[in-house]
Amino acid sequence: KLDSTGTILFQQPRTGRHGHPFNILKFRSMYVIADSDNIRFAERNDKQVTRVGRFLRRIRLDELPQMWNVLKGEMTLIGPRPEQLEFTARFDRLIPFYGFRHTVRPGITGWAQISGLRGDTSIEERTKYDLWYVEHWSLWMDIRIILRTAFHVVAGRSY
Repeated sequence: KLDSTGTILFQQPRTGRHGHPFNILKFRSMYVIADSDNIRFAERNDKQVTRVGRFLRRIRLDELPQMWNVLKGEMTLIGPRPEQLEFTARFDRLIPFYGFRHTVRPGITGWAQISGLRGDTSIEERTKYDLWYVEHWSLWMDIRIILRTAFHVVAGRSY
């Protein structure tokens, strides 16, 4: 709101557990564009990210409204990141066992993210990490992921 027009919160349909769609909440970090049919991944140093948005993304504050999705039971703290519906349909056709990641609720952070696979990284590689997480889930693993996420956020590092 400080350096662009539009709402503070951003909603977008994402794929949840068992493929059910839900609206994810985020602080808006990009300029509002008229061509909303241009669905794509955000890129590193994306020109559509606002000044405030760059700061929010750096400290992961843009994800904070997703706590509402967690409270509603649509997401959990740890799990595979939810994809946009259009990407899910495409990845289901292209990546073997991609749909298996939807047997759990999506998370705010996950094994792929703390392993450096965020944003404009290989979806095939992220899927491998997500599937490994789903197959090997444990409370101890979730604790490790939370601690590593917290460390990276407090230290201001990308993960």
